[in-house]
Amino acid sequence: MVRLRSAQWYAGQDRNAYIHRAWMRRGVPGDAFTGRPQIAIANSASDLAPCNAHLDEVASSVRDGVYEAGGIPLDLPVVSLGETNVRPTAMLWRNMAAMATEEMLRANPIDGVVLLGGCDKTIPSLLMAAASVDLPAVVVPGGPMLTGTFRGTPLGCGTDVWRLSEEVRAGTLSQEQFTRSESAMIRSRGHCNTMGTASTMALVAEALGTVVPGVAGTPAPDSRLLEAAHHTGRLVVDMVGADRRPGTFLTKASFHNAIVALAAIGGSTNAVVHLLAIACRLGIGLSLDDFDRIGSRVPVLADLQPACRFLMEDFHRAGGLLAVLREVRDLLDPDALTVTGEPLAAALDDAPIWDSQVIRTRAEPLVAEGGIAVLRGNLAPDGALIKPAAASPHLLRHRGRAVVFDSIEDFHARIDDPGLDVDSDSVLVLRGCGPKGYPGMPEVSNMPLPKKLLAQGVRDMVRVCDGRMSGTAYGTVVLHVAPEAAAGGPLALVRTGDFVTLDVEARRIDIDVPDDELARRTPSEASAKAYANPRRGWERLYVDHVLQADSGADLDFLVGSSGSDVSRESH
Repeated sequence: MVRLRSAQWYAGQDRNAYIHRAWMRRGVPGDAFTGRPQIAIANSASDLAPCNAHLDEVASSVRDGVYEAGGIPLDLPVVSLGETNVRPTAMLWRNMAAMATEEMLRANPIDGVVLLGGCDKTIPSLLMAAASVDLPAVVVPGGPMLTGTFRGTPLGCGTDVWRLSEEVRAGTLSQEQFTRSESAMIRSRGHCNTMGTASTMALVAEALGTVVPGVAGTPAPDSRLLEAAHHTGRLVVDMVGADRRPGTFLTKASFHNAIVALAAIGGSTNAVVHLLAIACRLGIGLSLDDFDRIGSRVPVLADLQPACRFLMEDFHRAGGLLAVLREVRDLLDPDALTVTGEPLAAALDDAPIWDSQVIRTRAEPLVAEGGIAVLRGNLAPDGALIKPAAASPHLLRHRGRAVVFDSIEDFHARIDDPGLDVDSDSVLVLRGCGPKGYPGMPEVSNMPLPKKLLAQGVRDMVRVCDGRMSGTAYGTVVLHVAPEAAAGGPLALVRTGDFVTLDVEARRIDIDVPDDELARRTPSEASAKAYANPRRGWERLYVDHVLQADSGADLDFLVGSSGSDVSRESH
């Protein structure tokens, strides 16, 4: 039998053991400290992270399951990041949330943990923490919201914000109607109901093996989510008994399956930077090339916004992730395990598609080869990403004149200027939005189009940026350009009028400027003045130590793990 880690605090009759037990007793029976696993419920519920606000209810079901299995559940509030509200960007604090959670898991007398997350950065940060401390850990995703409607039409939150706001700018939707849609956009508790980053990371976490198979994608108001949370509470106690830690079942094969799933569901580009960061915490050699090699030729089977039609409630009804994975079963690594101790593939035997409009069969894919493509070239020596399924097919091979913006403020100041020298063939280039430059790599890469072009009926252009875009967004956007401009990348040297060539099939993004001329150029002074230069606090630490997007944008001193050992007493 595994010796419980918490016994290091509670076992024995000395003064320190007395202190640890006495202060935790508070109505708890004495046998709570003798052989019963102590299970933390890492709960990211917060009223300021509205997508996670319901997680206290989920935590209550987890508690019941832990008690039923003989464990002791312990609520552990963790840093919560609301994607829509925190400024300058939630990504700035993903690493801080991961570091804080890791340190609290290590410092406290716990034997296992259930990780509750929903909004975009919470599941990645919790998994980064769990990977580094390596205690038995399992995720319960908070689930997507139900579908809202406006004027009889389903609304995809995020996606329809971008679409409707562009219609206002184009003059085809009144400001009054736009405002009226606001109250219909968010129908229930839960995260975005599109295949944005929140839905993507929940499903990818399941494909990775960290969620009980079949749970991810369950809508937040669905009572079956609470049933799954109860079951997960029981499971984590078993995981402690079996010493089933992330380090024992998360392997390169697990990430292989996560990449296949990411492609097949048409998931968010943000998953790439999160999976890279989680893999680095585990010491698993994952690179951008793995995403292209494994995922770029995988068919897209989920007909979901932002690329397509349906929403997450439809996806769950149609069979969910397991139905998708059954269709691409031959592309999965059959040996990859999950939190249950069984292979992921074992959960696919009874996973039919119930609606082939929402989840396509392998024989009739939505897109034959739609995974995220990794681009390289003299504009992105260390790589950049594009999501072909969300792009306009006619722009996947394109050459156009660059219109350069030195900062997001410069972009907002000039994009609707009637005198801006731009046409539908132009390539919008925005720099200074990478991990160091902003700081935090915000979701600004899907730049709004110039108002005068919207009035002409233009709805997509090639856009290039060193930042990210929302997983709910769409368009022909080249993003995560590495190195970023603020780290000395070639993006800092592009000038308005230079020609940019995009060739997705050839996996290239280049600026048509001779190498010797590029070598003579100096970075834009206006751009350099706009780069982040914080004086103190987390932002200073972040800017000094953050890695580039192609390495997961973690902090350099957080890569790897420290395990769960704590060598010294507190008294």
